[in-house]
Amino acid sequence: MNDLTRGERLQIMLTKEELEALDNWRFQRRMPSRAAAIRELLKRGLAAEGFAVAEGGSQSKDFGVTDRAEGTGE
Repeated sequence: MNDLTRGERLQIMLTKEELEALDNWRFQRRMPSRAAAIRELLKRGLAAEGFAVAEGGSQSKDFGVTDRAEGTGE
């Protein structure tokens, strides 16, 4: 177990579908908490390669977790 001091707080907003996807991923891997699952996903994402650089003018809403586009009802 890492002995880390986590002095910074990060708040994110998720859709119902994104939260469900996170919880499903977490429970399938027996992660102890949502925070632990998010840290693991961040670690994996930061180590991943093959992603394009975001285009200029991109907004937060352009980056979702699930396939459903936010606000479109799809």
